[in-house]
Amino acid sequence: MRVPISDIFFMKAYSIDLRERVLAVCDSGQNTIRHVAHQFKVSTRWIYKLKQQRQQQGTISPRGHGGGRRPAFCEKDLEALDKHLSNHPDATLQEIKESFSSTVKCSIQAVANALKRLDWRYKKNCYVRVSKTEKM
Repeated sequence: MRVPISDIFFMKAYSIDLRERVLAVCDSGQNTIRHVAHQFKVSTRWIYKLKQQRQQQGTISPRGHGGGRRPAFCEKDLEALDKHLSNHPDATLQEIKESFSSTVKCSIQAVANALKRLDWRYKKNCYVRVSKTEKM
């Protein structure tokens, strides 16, 4: 079974129920791992990894997410960026990046992500805080 490339990045972990059923069939010894993989529509490599995880860790639960990449701007840099935008609301992303080049090595996209985390939005020709409306 081939999985489309677009689905690879959004796959969820297999359920505990499926994991238990696969291991039960493997442990019975009546079928090969290749046959079990074909029967349950999983890869043989996944079954080997699952058996290894059970042996080493004693659990078959899915492992947690790795966490991803760390943001370029830490807490103190975010505070400085917030102050900088308060004083220079008309600065471009490139100018903001250059003003923080001595403390933060980052890309323009990292600056844009930091501004989004601080709730700053570019409107017409300057940055403003996002106005939040609440339901009444």
